[in-house]
Amino acid sequence: MQPQPYDATNATIIEALYILALVSHGGHRGELWEAVHTRLARVAPRVPSRLALHISTTADPARTAVSAVDQLDAAIATLDQEFDPVRIIRLAFSSMYVDRLPGCRAALRRLLREGRRTQAVTLQIQALSFLSRDLFTAGEWNELQELAEEGRRLAEAHSYRLLSTNFLYRMALVAAARGDDVTSTAVADDMIRWSAPRRIGFHLACAAHVKALAAISRGDFENAYRHASAVSRAGELASHVPTALFLIMDLVEAAVRTGRHAEAAAHVTAVHEAGVAEISGRLALIAHASAALAATDREAGELFEMALAVPAADRWPFDLARVQLAYGERLRRGKSHARARVHLTAALEAFQRLGATPWMERAGNELRATGIAVGRALGTGPASLTPQQLEIAKLAAAGLTNKQIGQRLHLSPRTVGFHLYQVFPKLGVTSRAALRDALANLPAD
Repeated sequence: MQPQPYDATNATIIEALYILALVSHGGHRGELWEAVHTRLARVAPRVPSRLALHISTTADPARTAVSAVDQLDAAIATLDQEFDPVRIIRLAFSSMYVDRLPGCRAALRRLLREGRRTQAVTLQIQALSFLSRDLFTAGEWNELQELAEEGRRLAEAHSYRLLSTNFLYRMALVAAARGDDVTSTAVADDMIRWSAPRRIGFHLACAAHVKALAAISRGDFENAYRHASAVSRAGELASHVPTALFLIMDLVEAAVRTGRHAEAAAHVTAVHEAGVAEISGRLALIAHASAALAATDREAGELFEMALAVPAADRWPFDLARVQLAYGERLRRGKSHARARVHLTAALEAFQRLGATPWMERAGNELRATGIAVGRALGTGPASLTPQQLEIAKLAAAGLTNKQIGQRLHLSPRTVGFHLYQVFPKLGVTSRAALRDALANLPAD
């Protein structure tokens, strides 16, 4: 006997399918999606377009997103006329893996303002979650920390541990890129302890992402390879594991750096065959650069140039700087010092703006190897601090705790701590006790 079809006009049924998709996404396992696809096949006369779009861009985007991004772009173009918060959040979710969140930013900020005004907690948390993801790729990491901390506090205050972990993930990525191994490791380990017994594959993949980025930041490519390949093995983009799209360059670079050239080439082939570069400009940048990393010296230059020719690549400053650094390193090894300096200088300046200290050091070391006298204190000293960092440093030097500084500046203690982690290497100190001497020669206000 044939099962009864699901009525596509029945709002309850469609909502249930959205929830089933959300649960399956959290599991990050292909077998969970089988139940979703089985039920979608029973929807008559057809699956609603927005639900089909959501599935195409969140379930297994490496294989299905290319055919959906034009429809997604058209839907995002109407967001200024969209006032249903659920539809806005679902479009943002559909945008997360295919780099369309910038187009959702204005609508998400509108939702956030409304949520704050009406004390709609879930609305605020959802808006903050997608905004913080967008801010990471946009390189706006200081605002990311502010919004992620706000989201974490809200989620924890209302016992939404699942949602609070999303914010910890974003903050841990910034910590990993900035060389704060203590924070990134602690957060990733906490994510694993909580998520593993619950089989929340999404958060386990996020924790592996943090650990892989932290390992690459400190030059530990063996561990970077281990963590990146735990999400998706070299040579494949794991089925229904969309987080694998965030780790393409991490995996390829770690494989090359550890002598796993066959694995690096296999992963580049998998990315190419999936058509990942067609999904978004950022993924095109990453795909071409990853191919360059795995290529011979003769082929690498053209592939790096293809990566850097991606339109508006400067919208993704950390990704772009990583590509410029890798290209500069390859050119420097090939004795093309003048060309290497162009890319290495651009990378260094971007990493300085981001506060990505270990990456600054790596770019600076490469520049010195080309014969440029780059001071080891480049981008350091009191003059390198932002006005907010300088204010925080002065208050910390005066003996105030993070909590006291936060109360005075309307920041959370955690955010104050993140700022101080950026301040210490810029001032060449490792403790609060040394801040006073480091700031002693500042001119009076």
